[in-house]
Amino acid sequence: MKTPSGPEEARRPASDIRVFASSCTLHGLGHVFGPGRLTPRRGLWAVAVLLSLAAFLYQVEERVRYYGEFHHETALDERESHQLTFPAVTLCNINPLRRSRLTPNDLHWAGPALLGLEPTEHAAFLRALGRPPTSPGFMPSPTFDMARLYARAGHTLEDMLLDCRYRGQPCGPENFTAIFTRMGQCYTFNSGANGAELLTTPKGGAGNGLEVMLDVQEDEYLPVWKDVEETPFEVGIRVQIHSQEEPPIIDQLGFGVAPGYQTFVSCQKQQLSFLPAPWGDCSSRSQDPDFDSEPSDPLGPPGPTPGPRPPYSLMGCRLACETRYVARKCGCRMMHMPGGAPVCSPQQYKDCANPALDAMLRKDACTCPNPCASTRYAKELSMVRMPSRPATRYLARKYNRSEAYIVDNVLVLDIFFEALNYETVEQKKAYEVSELLGDIGGQMGLFIGASLLTILEILDYLCEVFRDRVLGYFWNRKRSQKHSQKHSSTNLLQEGMGSHRNEVPHLSLGPRPPTPPCAVTRTLSASHRTCYLVTRL
Repeated sequence: MKTPSGPEEARRPASDIRVFASSCTLHGLGHVFGPGRLTPRRGLWAVAVLLSLAAFLYQVEERVRYYGEFHHETALDERESHQLTFPAVTLCNINPLRRSRLTPNDLHWAGPALLGLEPTEHAAFLRALGRPPTSPGFMPSPTFDMARLYARAGHTLEDMLLDCRYRGQPCGPENFTAIFTRMGQCYTFNSGANGAELLTTPKGGAGNGLEVMLDVQEDEYLPVWKDVEETPFEVGIRVQIHSQEEPPIIDQLGFGVAPGYQTFVSCQKQQLSFLPAPWGDCSSRSQDPDFDSEPSDPLGPPGPTPGPRPPYSLMGCRLACETRYVARKCGCRMMHMPGGAPVCSPQQYKDCANPALDAMLRKDACTCPNPCASTRYAKELSMVRMPSRPATRYLARKYNRSEAYIVDNVLVLDIFFEALNYETVEQKKAYEVSELLGDIGGQMGLFIGASLLTILEILDYLCEVFRDRVLGYFWNRKRSQKHSQKHSSTNLLQEGMGSHRNEVPHLSLGPRPPTPPCAVTRTLSASHRTCYLVTRL
């Protein structure tokens, strides 16, 4: 098909679709808008271009929709390290209070809540403790603090810790931090509290971690008076291994260690990384456990508060949620809960706090998202009986106890890393913006043979169309108005000159030659014509 050339091609404006189609890099467009009349060949090319454009738009819509679904994938990897930070280890005696530390005042205030004792049963319970009955003139204290009770009557680490070593070096109670949990007063090793430096280990295997020998003090266990929910039937130690960023929830997540055994705990560190919305549901917003008088969502994740806050963790969020719930229901908090609310009294523990918290845990009412970054420790437990008969005699002499006491009360706990490698579980975006643009570019090149520069060519053509068709219309209209005004002024001038013909003689220079007709005429608008005069040289 012959393309136009010469003066006819030069006279076509840039907004002409045929001019654009002849120079555009969009494949097939020049065959559709070429010169000449409509032919079957041009119609087939038009159908092919439309089908290719439709297929391209369908693929683009599918890719954009897939990107809008925000899929993610999980990558599991194993990495090596020269040294690892040792986890925090929290220890709790299963027995919350020592029988030798309880007083008649404690039984008066805390007996009904903790032991299910009625006031008429105090004397019998004191006899079971081997204590004299209450004197007739006994007067209970006007107030009572549950936290002080557990701090005074709970098992102390100085009495329980018989031996402590970390990586073969001696350690002691000064390396532990006292903390309240729902099980009473507990102790955390390597907590990092108060800016303490975290301990690390450069090796894996037994002997390169924490090894403690503990006395569970079974003779200090409270007598089982009634079968109440808080009554422990076990003997031993509850242990939880966790990161320094999260508080211990040892009553739910701790594992038991029994006396008469040496328990080996082999740990493997796992680093978890989750994506925030819209790809995931993780959160890095810190929690506020304080009671809010007008909350928007009492069981939702706590909102941010000003000032320094601990890093977000799943257990911390749950603990803050429980604190807010109990504070709202009872007007107080339990002693292991953070925040500024007053500590519940023993009667509030019995009547409100314990039932409310148990009901909340059964319903799993707290909605806490996963933290965006967290650390957990996989554990493998094994145990052997200890001590042997020769070791029993030796320990009895060393600690001035009977051999039966050593067998019934002493345990050894050995916690170490299996190896210095650790696992990473990381959520990643399944479809990035760069992949979306790459897919669109590939589909564009496959179906319509276009590129990013083709889009710029189309935008440039649209600008030319706007300039010639829209702005040109207003320019021509403005020129027409100016021409009409000039024509009106000429008529007025001729009328003025006609009124003075009798006064001014007319000078005639002969007849004016007629204006030759236009050789070439091109109509630009309805208001005026442009003529091209062709003369012979």
